[in-house]
Amino acid sequence: MARDRQETLLIDPGGRARIWCRECHRELADDVSRSRRLGPECDPEPRHGYDRHDVDQEPIPGL
Repeated sequence: MARDRQETLLIDPGGRARIWCRECHRELADDVSRSRRLGPECDPEPRHGYDRHDVDQEPIPGL
């Protein structure tokens, strides 16, 4: 009895454990979705793969 805990069971030996979305219950494949436990359609934060770029604007006259 050298081991007191059972190993985590995987569906595919040598693969990753299966993780499902908390909202729509679909299986998640990409690493970002798996870490957030939300699929891209259910995630409220945008994921575009690039940093947001805001353009500076001139101040409104009279303010």
